[in-house]
Amino acid sequence: MNILFLGSGTSTGIPSLCCDCDVCQSNDPKNKRLRSSVLIHENGHHLLIDTSTDLRQQCLAHGISYINYVLYTHHHADHVHGIDELRSFNHFNSTVIPCYGNKNTISVIRTKFDYIFNRTTQAGGGLPKLTLNSLNGETFSLGGVLVTPFDILHGNLKILGYKFNNCAYITDCSGIPDASRRKLKHLDILIINAVGFDPHPTHFALSQALEVIEDLQPKRAILTHINHTFDHEKVSRQLPENIELAYDGMSVEA
Repeated sequence: MNILFLGSGTSTGIPSLCCDCDVCQSNDPKNKRLRSSVLIHENGHHLLIDTSTDLRQQCLAHGISYINYVLYTHHHADHVHGIDELRSFNHFNSTVIPCYGNKNTISVIRTKFDYIFNRTTQAGGGLPKLTLNSLNGETFSLGGVLVTPFDILHGNLKILGYKFNNCAYITDCSGIPDASRRKLKHLDILIINAVGFDPHPTHFALSQALEVIEDLQPKRAILTHINHTFDHEKVSRQLPENIELAYDGMSVEA
């Protein structure tokens, strides 16, 4: 199973608009961060996690020409607003793409993108061909990958993280319920958000992410959904041996 980081940045992306800080002005390509998303590749299937605002740019950068499934963590703009780009994959591959999320996420997507799902709505161009599927927490298989959705907290909002075989992807998280933690012990790879150094009401800061990693004891941990306070090289030098920063285009075998 291959995990490709299409984006590792927070909701603004890095560089952030209007910002002249050292990281936003950096020439290091690992400090250039599109909105967070990963692509799982296994047995000839592509599982996309979230349709980020930057989905078109991400797919062009990596030559992605097909997507079999989409798994949504939640409905916030940086994680769903690339949904219309899926219509190209429908058109050129003659496919309908199944999309998955928790009940609330699916309901919001159906309402927010009414023009896609309400076929009586007048649309100016081609429409994505998608099916929306609510998840109940049970493990299921997509393209030969065992997928286990689990609840996490994004402030007061209950959203989803995903376990893929013995790896897990968590973003926009500020808390992990005990029931979910029990599913995440001793993973091969844990991908988890660390938005910056300072406390945040809806995301783990670096110190909190490190505490979670210490509790869950994965073999390898990768930090994503990073803001512009993290210079890749400087922060990387300070991290424990089995913990590293994600960067756009990072490819991991699991």
